Amino acid sequence: MIFYVVSRKLMISAGEASGELYGAMLSREVKRRWPDAEIFGIGGSRMKNEGVSLIAPVSHVVGIVEAVRHLSEIKNTLRTATEALLQKKPDVLVLIDYPDFNIALARRAKAAGIPILYYVSPQVWAWRGGRVKKIAALVNRMAVLFPFEVDYYKNTGLPCEFVGHPVAETINIPLTKEDIKKSLGLDTDKEVVTLLPGSRPGEIKRHQAIIKEIAGKIHHEFPDVQIAVPLTTESGLPEGLPDYVKIIRGRTTEAIACSEASAVASGTATLETALLGTPMVVFYKVSPVTFHLVKLFVKVKFISLVNILSGRQVVEELLQKDANPDRVFSELKKILRDQQYRDEMIASLKKIREIMQGKRPTQRVASIVGEMAGW
Repeated sequence: MIFYVVSRKLMISAGEASGELYGAMLSREVKRRWPDAEIFGIGGSRMKNEGVSLIAPVSHVVGIVEAVRHLSEIKNTLRTATEALLQKKPDVLVLIDYPDFNIALARRAKAAGIPILYYVSPQVWAWRGGRVKKIAALVNRMAVLFPFEVDYYKNTGLPCEFVGHPVAETINIPLTKEDIKKSLGLDTDKEVVTLLPGSRPGEIKRHQAIIKEIAGKIHHEFPDVQIAVPLTTESGLPEGLPDYVKIIRGRTTEAIACSEASAVASGTATLETALLGTPMVVFYKVSPVTFHLVKLFVKVKFISLVNILSGRQVVEELLQKDANPDRVFSELKKILRDQQYRDEMIASLKKIREIMQGKRPTQRVASIVGEMAGW
């Protein structure tokens, strides 16, 4: 009798921090369904903890100028990824966002006859819409996070499905605000305001001075309000924060959930804050050159996922020179003390949660991987 050993191989390319979280969640689900699956690729500690064999780390680059500075590093990673791809020949390659790198990797995978699933579309609706045709010519299937993204691929012949946003799957906190505060070492009787500088080193460096000054203004005018700065376990510590600011590592969701208001650096954290129903102000700074180029090429009215999904301004967006301590604090103060303004914002955030209701993106994407791989 002859026994055949089925070898299951999956490669995931998650180029930066938020995508790496989705890669970790997907890896866990794939391992749950197919424990013998070998998963390798580009990621970070969260993917590694889910049994992924890492061939290169995630990038912490954001912005055009920053990317140019790290060009040599990016090229080396692409070379390493290509070698692993050709040597191991995975049943499926899953690309998660990080478009320029992943599109280059997709070319190599297509030439090698490896099926490709693109999970998390590049923001073709914001800029460089021509990438839609390029992506459609390279990949086999597309799984997108937002319903409006499906329309961008509908005339390309590429099978595209709205699966929902994986961040929504992490929003499951049955505890009361008081219980969460207690678990975080906060005073259960006092309000909390969270300040989120971002997760990448460059973001933290650019935003640390703003965060410090905002904290000072809150402490001066609202001395009984607790100030928390949630960070990932890997994020560096912002410099010069006073003792009355509590650093919370690895529990960002809980910190936001027990807050009365948040100041959030633009990114996935704005969606997480919205899904938790916490009123917020969004801020962000990039290098002047990057901002100038973005203004030339990016064709969107809003930058935060909250406003983009709402189709109107629900939360204040403060960018570059407007992302200053006075403006951010003024908005936080309004959220804390203007009840009508606060209630209207919370009602709008609830509608965003309804968009994601009933979706299980990680499970669905794992099913697509299985279908494509023939497992």
